[in-house]
Amino acid sequence: MRLPVGAARPTTLPYSASKHLELTLHSPAYYSHLSPPLQNYTKLSMPRFDYPVHLICHLATNYSAKLGKKWQEYQGINNWEGLLDPLDDKLRREILRYGQFVEAAYRSFDFDPSSPTYATSKFPRNSLLSRSGIGQTGYRMTKNLRATCGLQLPRWIDRAPSWVSTRSSWIGFVAVCQDKDEIARLGRRDVVIAYRGTATCLEWLENFRATLTCLADGEGTNVVGSNNGPMVESGFLSLYTSGTAACPSLKNMVREEIARVIKMYGDEPLSFTITGHSLGAALATLTAYDINSTFANAPMVTVISFGGPRVGNRSFRCQLENKGTRILRIVNSDDLITKVPGFVIDDNDTGKNRAVHMAGVPSWLQKRVESTQWVYAEVGQELRLSSKQSPYLNKRDVATCHELSTYLHLIDGFVSSTCPFRATARKMLSKHHREKLGFR
Repeated sequence: MRLPVGAARPTTLPYSASKHLELTLHSPAYYSHLSPPLQNYTKLSMPRFDYPVHLICHLATNYSAKLGKKWQEYQGINNWEGLLDPLDDKLRREILRYGQFVEAAYRSFDFDPSSPTYATSKFPRNSLLSRSGIGQTGYRMTKNLRATCGLQLPRWIDRAPSWVSTRSSWIGFVAVCQDKDEIARLGRRDVVIAYRGTATCLEWLENFRATLTCLADGEGTNVVGSNNGPMVESGFLSLYTSGTAACPSLKNMVREEIARVIKMYGDEPLSFTITGHSLGAALATLTAYDINSTFANAPMVTVISFGGPRVGNRSFRCQLENKGTRILRIVNSDDLITKVPGFVIDDNDTGKNRAVHMAGVPSWLQKRVESTQWVYAEVGQELRLSSKQSPYLNKRDVATCHELSTYLHLIDGFVSSTCPFRATARKMLSKHHREKLGFR
């Protein structure tokens, strides 16, 4: 999900080997042919490329330190104990490095509904990472990924404009680390799955299907207070599992590629790192669950999520934990998207045999809510940030707080819950980009 970007205006960023990718963001008049609600949805989905990509590379690549034998610690084997508060510098650089893959997914997507290649990748697979402007990563992209809307729509929808009728759209990619020096630095061969956030009309419709639904292949015993085992948000599951005759489901594409990678590299240290922003963060969580549920010999699976909504219920969280899935959930306290959908159980009450309690909710109302499919649970380990922590951000509206660029800035500047924001986070940005993000 992408929130409103504020006053949209034509913005072109110069591109060169040391600058930014050239992109044009259109004014509201460009979308005047849409109905008012869909004009709003389109504005919500348009990206803001306020954070210069060469800076992300500068932060994440040029200063990346060797992880070596400690790589599992940074992948969350101990749930990042002792690394989050204060934020370990090596971990900070790794988070920023994975953030650039998500940025590449956004930059590669064709957002222009008048384009014949709308909702596809603008770049071919063999050059996507370089042409998206994220610099030398040491990774090679191996597969394009697409998500398909599973809603039952009227037949006339096929005759509607592409921005309405496009069921399947490019959602991200799989990339495998191939550079020997980078493999040595990481301590293993890493496989990245990166997802963008919401971009199309039908993806928005799926986002609004916020009730919980059972996983078809859910496993495990029920948890007291949960509904019939693992359950997840209906729209997210639909986007992950739906397919057409012409386009297989995202789930099947992921499984096929993971099986190929394990077969090819399974005899060496290997990791799967799944990352995404907003809707992409939700899909990353579902992907991690699916990999660990499908492959008995799966290597370590880690999720790095930026600004993700809630995904599933308490039983779903327990299944993730039982399968050894490590999730680092990066949250901006001022980001509305991280607080939806549904209600959240009291996270202090994690005993498997205890009833669910919702903080601040009267018992009579809690019983009513429990009978619905709206009781969610937060998953993984949380790294909580806040736009208010940055002394350099003037703009703290709903849209800015959700932007990936804001998350990258906050990660770059965060020291600890009791320590001021790093001054270097401001110094690394040019005057132009400080003004665009509303820096003081």
